[in-house]
Amino acid sequence: MMSKRCKYALKAMVRLARNYNQGFLPTSVIAQDENIPKKFLEQILLELKRAKLVNSKQGKVGGYYLLKSPDEVSLADIYRIFDGPIALTPCVSLNFYEPCDDCVDEASCYLRNELIIVREKTRKSMMEATLTKFINQS
Repeated sequence: MMSKRCKYALKAMVRLARNYNQGFLPTSVIAQDENIPKKFLEQILLELKRAKLVNSKQGKVGGYYLLKSPDEVSLADIYRIFDGPIALTPCVSLNFYEPCDDCVDEASCYLRNELIIVREKTRKSMMEATLTKFINQS
């Protein structure tokens, strides 16, 4: 299940995508438009900034803006920042691989092959779910 932090990050990113190439959006505007607590949103935006998905400008006319086109940012990108791996188990994760402590032989594991298929289908869907697609739903 997606965490509230990840959901709020996605909502903020979609809001910024709607404003793409139109200037900066203050945190207070995003918080109000998306019904996100402002302090919580500030923390989320800082994480997105560290991940180089957004940047900000200080001052009266400042705010946040996307660093990439809405077509280049996917749900998978955001999910990995806030909720970690897309895989259901660590042994099938692409970016966070760890062997399972209860598995004697990974090569003959009856769970692993099917979980890799699930991971790939999920990852593909999440990669295809770009900010642009979220905008086009509204």
